[in-house]
Amino acid sequence: MHFDLSDIRVFIHVAESSSVTKGARRASLSTAATSARIKALEGQLGARLFYRDSRGATLTPAGDKFLKHARVIMRQVDYVKSEFAEYGSGQFGHIRIFANTTAVTEHLPEILARFLVEHPAVTVDLQERLSREIVRGVLDGSADLGLIAGPVEAQGLEIIHYSTDLMLLALPEGHELAQRSSVTLAETLDYPHIGYREGSTLFDLMTSQVAELGLTMSMRVQLSSYEAICRMIESGVGIGVIPESAAARHRRTMRLVTVPLSEPWAIRERSLLVRELEGMPGCVRDLVDMLKTA
Repeated sequence: MHFDLSDIRVFIHVAESSSVTKGARRASLSTAATSARIKALEGQLGARLFYRDSRGATLTPAGDKFLKHARVIMRQVDYVKSEFAEYGSGQFGHIRIFANTTAVTEHLPEILARFLVEHPAVTVDLQERLSREIVRGVLDGSADLGLIAGPVEAQGLEIIHYSTDLMLLALPEGHELAQRSSVTLAETLDYPHIGYREGSTLFDLMTSQVAELGLTMSMRVQLSSYEAICRMIESGVGIGVIPESAAARHRRTMRLVTVPLSEPWAIRERSLLVRELEGMPGCVRDLVDMLKTA
């Protein structure tokens, strides 16, 4: 079985666009030429890859399976190009990273700034995703590197521990819980909370833990940054659970008190996820090394 790499790339464009016409535009081909390439692939595989109707092109089960392989194949081709480009023009490459909320807002900006200064020919696409999406993205090849907090179960991935963070209760000065040496989550639920927006990793963590207790949380306001959450807490609007890394930064400029949560889940191990580190381009391995030593 022989595959043309151009056909595979066209297939990915159509699959990601859910449209033959849009996929053709991304591939700089005519719609007719794009359809012919898809038919050629279907002939090679002996399977239909798309359902087509007036609304566009939808992957069949076989097409969905082939998309996972196609992404890995093209990613590996890009790796080879990047590796050999280094010999002629210095280190070159593109890294797509899926990461959780805290990594995107707190850990990665400073590290990536240093990394990109040291690797001027490397570009990075950083996307905030939920834990399950991070694992799936690295597994199916749509991401080169994943950063995740908490326990990870993923066959076929290398899981590299790189740091530990703690979840703390942030309070305004003078709050009645501020003098405690530790608190449980249940004890905090008598007070209004300031939380991260719905759809974030922290939101999922908090709602799942409250649900396990069989209780409810009074969420007064949801925001999209730890800085905004801390400013609300400082003003006395409510209390909130935030990572120690975020708390340490905002305590420097705000009147905040933090108290440890006496919960097993409050200790959050951070991990890097990759398919095969040794098979990655040099720039990805360099970034992993920098994260491990940060």
